[in-house]
Amino acid sequence: MLPDLKIVQLRHFVWVAELQGFHAAAERAHRTQPAISLSIRDLESKLGQALFEKRNARVTKPELTPFGLQFLAYAKELIDHHDRVVRDMSLIAQYKSGHLRIASVPSIASRLLPDILTRFIGEATDLHVSLFDDNSEAVLTMVENQQVDFGISSLWEPESDIRFIPIWEDSIGVVCHQAHPLASEAQIGWQQLRGERLIANGTSRLLAGTSAEELVADSQFYISNMISLLAMIEAGMGITTLPRFAFPAEAGQLRFIPLADPLVTRDIGIVRLTNRSLPVAAQALFEFILRDNELEPDEWR
Repeated sequence: MLPDLKIVQLRHFVWVAELQGFHAAAERAHRTQPAISLSIRDLESKLGQALFEKRNARVTKPELTPFGLQFLAYAKELIDHHDRVVRDMSLIAQYKSGHLRIASVPSIASRLLPDILTRFIGEATDLHVSLFDDNSEAVLTMVENQQVDFGISSLWEPESDIRFIPIWEDSIGVVCHQAHPLASEAQIGWQQLRGERLIANGTSRLLAGTSAEELVADSQFYISNMISLLAMIEAGMGITTLPRFAFPAEAGQLRFIPLADPLVTRDIGIVRLTNRSLPVAAQALFEFILRDNELEPDEWR
């Protein structure tokens, strides 16, 4: 069985060798000189070889044996590796290092996450972040396949291994060009949209099961890409319905009008695997988001 070499003993050995004295090493270690001598003897016993030549009255400085000289390089290497591991793990434990992987629906990824991540990361330059921007179904798939630490989505399967923690509430509205007759309305009912050229999109399914469901069926166009959708509306091609978070902060010539009849809302939250711990950085971000929205992290552990 290999001997168990203690890092503290290796440090004592290196200090005696480099500082050329047991007294100097004792001061460096904040120990007594007999304690350092005992530590070195125990290390020599484990190695089965002497590290220092036998001392005599005429030699004031300890001299390394050939074995001790050879072992010195290995001892330094072991100490360096130990200290590097401890530093790295300490940074990871403080979520200042590592790799954070998140998947999010585009509305939150573009509207809320930039500010959240900027405040969370701060000066942690060694914390790497991968953000995957996709629809709710894709977000759930990435969480289930453990491609990401957690996701942000408006959909989840209650009977699955996915846990949903609601964070934000979003409401549906009508988006049109500012020159459109509806643009001056403070709020709108779906009946006012009859006869309008409607453009459906991936979020139109939120109207399913409401009195406005026929808006989806009556849509003349379907556009899945948000950039293309907004460009078509800016060009005057038609109008659409969108959650408020999906409406860009810099709207240009577009208007968002709340849909009040019916009032349609959706919950958006964090989706994560049930009974599986998050990596340190992901857990810290998860709790940061909860606290940021005045939720108690302990309730969701």
